[in-house]
Amino acid sequence: MQQLSVELGSRSYPIYVGSNLLPTLADTLSAALNQQIFIVTNDVVAPLYLEQVQLALTNHEVMVFCMPDGESAKSLATWQDALDALLGSGFARDCTVVALGGGVVGDLAGFVAASFHRGVDFVQLPTTLLSQVDSSVGGKTAVNHPRGKNLIGAFHQPRAVLIDTQCLHTLPARELSAGLAEVIKYGVMANAEFFSWLEINITRLTDLDDAALTEAILRSCACKAQVVSEDEREQGQRALLNLGHTFGHAIEKSQGFGTWLHGEAVAAGIAIACDVSQQQGWMTDDEYSRVVALLKAAHLPVSAPESMAWAEWQQLMLRDKKVKAGQVRFILPQGLGQAVVTADVSESALRQAVSRQRG
Repeated sequence: MQQLSVELGSRSYPIYVGSNLLPTLADTLSAALNQQIFIVTNDVVAPLYLEQVQLALTNHEVMVFCMPDGESAKSLATWQDALDALLGSGFARDCTVVALGGGVVGDLAGFVAASFHRGVDFVQLPTTLLSQVDSSVGGKTAVNHPRGKNLIGAFHQPRAVLIDTQCLHTLPARELSAGLAEVIKYGVMANAEFFSWLEINITRLTDLDDAALTEAILRSCACKAQVVSEDEREQGQRALLNLGHTFGHAIEKSQGFGTWLHGEAVAAGIAIACDVSQQQGWMTDDEYSRVVALLKAAHLPVSAPESMAWAEWQQLMLRDKKVKAGQVRFILPQGLGQAVVTADVSESALRQAVSRQRG
């Protein structure tokens, strides 16, 4: 087991990464777990991992809320159902909410924890690659709204994150690829050397090589932990972590939440963002081609659906959370390993990038 830390003063918390960590989680997380534990999971993850988590917590009072699988379940209705169950449990404000699942479970459970008695302790047990390298770290919690993704939520940091790489061996190949989109994002926006490492090791990652996966998770979490420590509430640098997300969220909303996996939409969004940067002279042709090639090697889409017209793009991007004073702010790479937040983007470059089909 290896350990990182998200440095937030008195609210700092550890990230544990290793293989077969769930059976001993009570010992590892003893400082973060209270006596009453409310587990939020879903009907896909529960048959795989709930029993071993419950066995690890036999000395605790445990209640389980099992939600439906899929992005469509990340809703105000499910959030209310979870709160109804928690309120009915008789648990007090010194309970701990535990998220056992992927990003949807983690986001919803975190919002439940932020809402119950104005905020109770929260622990993340992410079971998908995407949640392990991204959504479980940083304290963003939310549910979706018919008008857009993650529009209702709160910043609520976990007490700890425990990442068991064994969970990835039951992950469908499509979900693994979706997680790799967020891993590739870190290389494009923050670390050119990591990007080169990913180019060399992408087959090891898609083949579930445990050493390669552990390395990728550690490096991704270290990048996110540093950014979150410096800009917890996304007033500046943290917005860079949204590379590909403005375009990706528009794709998800257009196609219906869950039709495209979040990581798939982000992958297409990264390709679109790099296309815009290449057109504006901020990336070389070679750098742009390398990004598209790496996304394809991870079995990810690199183009938006052809059905999305420019008018729809304009409408959906204006709902993005990074819009300020009516202007859409985009995260665009400047070469490999760095990115900027900018509203200085030509409309012609955007229209060409979102409509381009990259094969």
